[in-house]
Amino acid sequence: MWDWAIWGALILAGLAGIAALAFLAARARTAWRDVRDTRRDVVLRLDGLAANAEATAEKIATAGDTEGLESSLERLRVSLVQLAVLRAALGETQDTVGRVTAYLPRK
Repeated sequence: MWDWAIWGALILAGLAGIAALAFLAARARTAWRDVRDTRRDVVLRLDGLAANAEATAEKIATAGDTEGLESSLERLRVSLVQLAVLRAALGETQDTVGRVTAYLPRK
């Protein structure tokens, strides 16, 4: 007599589970795209920053031989070295992530 109610509840629970899995897959895909776009944006901004820093270093070097400029130039060189280290670390991280993402399905 109550068989239809039990079967209806089981079907409804199954459909809810399928919908939850579809929702999870869509959210995971969106999150992965956001991570990929963020990595790309960070690399582009770091490249721009490095180019600006090198251009500034060259301008300072040609501006004159005053003591203040020399100390600023030295600080800039230290900052450029730090930037190079950060870019190398980012490159290593991208290599590691690239190895992991090589096994993920793509469009």
